[in-house]
Amino acid sequence: MTPETRRALEGAGLDADAVAELARRTVAEDLAGGVDVTSAATVPADLRGIAAFVPRAAGVVAGIGVAMAVVEEVGDVVWRAVGTDGAAAVPGEPVLEMAGPVRTLLTAERSALNLLCHLSGIATLTRAWADAVAGTGTTIRDTRKTTPGLRALEKFAVRMGGGANHRMSLSDAALVKDNHVVAAGGVAAAFQAVRTAFPGLPVEVECDTVEQVREVLEAGADLVLLDNMSLPDLRASVALCRERGVLTEASGGLALDVARSVAETGVDFLAVGALTHSAPVLDLGLDLRST
Repeated sequence: MTPETRRALEGAGLDADAVAELARRTVAEDLAGGVDVTSAATVPADLRGIAAFVPRAAGVVAGIGVAMAVVEEVGDVVWRAVGTDGAAAVPGEPVLEMAGPVRTLLTAERSALNLLCHLSGIATLTRAWADAVAGTGTTIRDTRKTTPGLRALEKFAVRMGGGANHRMSLSDAALVKDNHVVAAGGVAAAFQAVRTAFPGLPVEVECDTVEQVREVLEAGADLVLLDNMSLPDLRASVALCRERGVLTEASGGLALDVARSVAETGVDFLAVGALTHSAPVLDLGLDLRST
């Protein structure tokens, strides 16, 4: 990885070493211990060219440095970021330009695009949710419903789309859900067990009813997750939590077309697992401009 790419990744808040390892595994998977037989057969070894990653559809770009790390895993190239992570992807306008051996550019093409398109798709979907609740004071947050091994990158893409990250792992905050409540013998008991075992961590508690909200507020919850509640119950729960200065998050059954209605109940966050587990890719391609 070149110093320039490392700086780009670290400037985006990413672990450059982790991205380098991902790039290594991604390219190794695509080559499967061999070579790009098509490029080796059709492209002279000394042929050099200029290529660009270009959006085919409108959206939000994310992962420029990640794509570049993949290309550099294949070979030496000179690159220039035309776009920026978090900016609009405009069809036909390049986001990244590269110059180097054509074999390198073509061999790296699909592996780099797989990540760039996926991350840009997450950023694009997140922006749609953020736009849907704009002006309400509600923030769109992701969940841990991420692709194994890609969590840091997918949550980065959420940030690029205007969303916020919730937990990065099971250890940085507690979230008491229905199964924990069953195991502990009640919602208040579950909260108190976590507070006692890990007194320094924030504790969020999932509630299905307004009565449960009252119970966890009495127990001292830091944040209340309002799961699958009707709009009237959401409003009532938000009012109770605001009296105590406790933040609220809505989850369960959320869809883009009802996002604003839910946000207008006054919740502080919408928890949207679809940002990472169901985002369609943003269509980008590699165009070889000249040789």
